[in-house]
Amino acid sequence: MIRSRIAGCGSYLPERIVTNHELTQKIETTDEWIVQRTGIRQRHIAAEGELTSDLATHAAKKALEHARIEASALDAIIVATTTPDLTFPATATRVQANLGMTKGFAFDVQAVCSGFVYALTLADNFIRLNQAKNVMVIGAETFSRIIDWSDRTTSVLFGDGAGAIILQQSEGHGDKGDRGILSTHLHADGHHFNTLCTSGGPSSNRQVGTIQMQGQEVFKHAVRRLAEVVDEALAANHVAPHELDWLAPHQANKRIIDSLAEKLSMPPEKVIVTIDQHGNTSAASIPLALCQGVKDGRIQPGQLILIDAMGGGFTWGSALIRW
Repeated sequence: MIRSRIAGCGSYLPERIVTNHELTQKIETTDEWIVQRTGIRQRHIAAEGELTSDLATHAAKKALEHARIEASALDAIIVATTTPDLTFPATATRVQANLGMTKGFAFDVQAVCSGFVYALTLADNFIRLNQAKNVMVIGAETFSRIIDWSDRTTSVLFGDGAGAIILQQSEGHGDKGDRGILSTHLHADGHHFNTLCTSGGPSSNRQVGTIQMQGQEVFKHAVRRLAEVVDEALAANHVAPHELDWLAPHQANKRIIDSLAEKLSMPPEKVIVTIDQHGNTSAASIPLALCQGVKDGRIQPGQLILIDAMGGGFTWGSALIRW
């Protein structure tokens, strides 16, 4: 059976760090309030002129180095982002050019915070269908560009960053002991379109817009939908929660992460949490968390990892991966 094995990963965070204390100088809030409600202590913000493609390219180069392959070996680049460099062309094509690639294909995926899971699913399908052997999957965001910094309910939540993984075609036996992506599960419900969105777009008012969010509604749906899609992944692979080595969820809110971990009876030390240092980096948050786990030695070959995310739309999804 053809599997998509993770051969390498890389991450990049902008140099500038904005702490909660700095935000208290601009909006009516406190460090204690932000930490208690979200778990966030700081976030990285892209420099003036630093583009989403720049962040993505840095992460991609580190992933190539980690996988010990050249960019010329890639058959495709998929970038999950809600904050592209331009309305068109795809940010992925700029990353492709930055890496010096002249073959293969490149495109963007827009599913907001679920974008990385969506992109991972597409890459896995390309590999399973034997249409590609090496695929770069990147989550990259400059969410600071669409924040209303006077809105204390959203300005404290988001940050910028990029994470990348390289999927390589490999062979497996078709059971849960295989290394690679065991299954992916995607969902959407457009009836909640306006619950988490921006105030602009090319077709509506020709503006980029800023983030608009009904926080309580988003929280309620996230807790329920993420629990459902996690159960779906476990059931599809006949895996019990105690068999998981790591939970690497989308880093949106520490309370949502804690709720999911509690449902799975997973101790805190088996949950990879980066939200305190990164904030919510949307499509970049899961690959950033995975790369952090690899970098600090927690994630080891052969371990079983569950990822999940929910984003505006609503979109949500999960994947079960044996590293």
